[in-house]
This record gives sequence, structure tokens and C-alpha cells, in this order.
Amino acid sequence: MIAVAFPFYLNNFIMKTDTKQFDVIIIGGSYSGLAAGMALGRALKKVLIIDSGKPCNAQTPYSHNFLTHDGNTPKDIVTLGTQQVEKYSTVSFYNGIAATGRKIENGFEIVTEAGSEFQATKLIFATGIKDIMPRIEGFAESWGISVIHCPYCHGYEVRNTKTGILGNGDYAYELSEMINNWTKDLTIYTNGKSALTNEQVKKLKSHNIQIIEKEIKELNHIDGHIQNIIFNDNTALTITALYSPRTFIQHCSIPETLGCEITEDGYLKVSGFQETSVEGIYASGDNTTRMRTVANAVAMGTTAGMAASKKLILEQF
Repeated sequence: MIAVAFPFYLNNFIMKTDTKQFDVIIIGGSYSGLAAGMALGRALKKVLIIDSGKPCNAQTPYSHNFLTHDGNTPKDIVTLGTQQVEKYSTVSFYNGIAATGRKIENGFEIVTEAGSEFQATKLIFATGIKDIMPRIEGFAESWGISVIHCPYCHGYEVRNTKTGILGNGDYAYELSEMINNWTKDLTIYTNGKSALTNEQVKKLKSHNIQIIEKEIKELNHIDGHIQNIIFNDNTALTITALYSPRTFIQHCSIPETLGCEITEDGYLKVSGFQETSVEGIYASGDNTTRMRTVANAVAMGTTAGMAASKKLILEQF
């Protein structure tokens, strides 16, 4: 997997001590990382959260299906979460990028892009994934706004509207089975020759689901809200929302360099307590699962934080 670098701003660097040694270093300070930090802070563990301040859902206007936060903006949720975690005196923050990591005696060392070195007994990676965008003009600008990946996150808001699926073959067919629950005005855009079987086509037609095989040139949009799909032959069709779950890479390559196992689907392999295949290293959130929701990321972060703290407590007894 390829590590992805983001700009960082050291003026947001918050350290409550000048120590370089921590019980746990959490890499990634969005929902999952903050949840892990809260669990560890409440367990009185000395924690450093390293984050670049650039979450993958930065341009998503609202977060949904998260009890007590339904309809809030991602930024508001993270801001409130950060304020709450900052109250725990043993938790510190570093705004930057973790560039490298290595195993050392009794733990691990993380070096940032700015050259700062930190050590910890345990690591938690809450670094998420990076979606790979297709070469379709307007796609990236609409991602998370009207180009969406999850009906449970966004389906209610675009229910009963003119909706598309960008995909082909079994993937498009299986997704259409789901999306048909939220809208009956559904079209599959295969962006080229269809790979759907005759049986699948027959079933789709029985539900009035259209199939368009033209190659897509552009998504015409206004501030990320799709107006039309424009094809290579310069014809266009009006649409409101487009489902297009993406292929991805891991945001951070450090877990792999430390020996953490990756699943066939490209996720970090973890146990039920969020521990990776390398003892002392945990992972939580989107980098470990298909269940890509804010609520799930928070739950996994809490689990990772509790599991890491319990391991530390027993080791130190």
C-alpha cells in the first residue's frame, strides 16, 4: 500500500509535556483515533495523537446514521470530539504526518515528516483509506456530496430521486438490488460494454432498472451536486445522485513496514479487539473494515483504546 502525505501545520501542535515517551501513540486523529484517545485518557495512559487534519470525508456536507450526531457536519463532530479528548491531561496532540516507524526495545518509534521522534509501548493506527478516483471530470469534486458510496449513510437524503450506479457486472447488479430499496428511478451506468449476464439483465428490467453502456466523459455539477452525466458522444442525462464505491489504498504504509498483515481486500487484518497480526499494534476505523461509517469508526476506536490500555495495565502490574 502507498502512504499518502498531507499538508500539516505545526502551529496546531499541542503537547502537554515535553516528553518523547508515551504509553500509546495513535496515528490518525479523526473519529476512530479520537475515540481511542478518549478510552486511553480515561485509563490514565500517556497518549500522543498524531494527525494531519485532513480527514477523507472533509467535503462531505453532513454525517448520518450516527446516534446523537445525525445531520451534523464531519467537522463539527471532530471539533467536539477533539475538545472532549483534550480535557484528559495525559493526552497530547501533534499536528503532522507520521513518516516512518520501527520496532525498538520495549516498543516502537515513530518519526514525523518534520523529524520529530516519539516512542511508545503500543501503537494504534486509525489512518483510514484513500479512495481512488476515476478519470471522469467532476467526479472528485462531487465525491461525498452527490457521488456517494453507502446507502445507509446517504440513501435517505436522495430517496426517490433519479439515481445512478457507476459499475458493471456482478458488482453493479448486487448494488442495484440494494439501492432499489431507496429509489425506483434507478439506472446502471456501465461506462462501456456491459458485463451483466442475460439473467441479470432480465431481472433488472423486471424492476425497471435501465442499463446505459456509453462511456462517461464528465459529471456536470454545481458545487458537487450533479446536474447531468455527459457521455463521450456529448449526449447528457439528468441525474441527482450516483453510487460509486471506490477502490482504495491504505493512507499509511507504516503498518505494513512493521509487518502487519493485509487482507485480500486491502484492509489491515485485526482481531475482535482490534489488534493487528503484530503484537502491540492495533488498528481501527476505515483501514480495517468495509463498514465505513462514523459510528462504526468510533466504536472500533473505543475498542482499540480499551484493549491497548488493558494490555498495558496487565503488563505493568
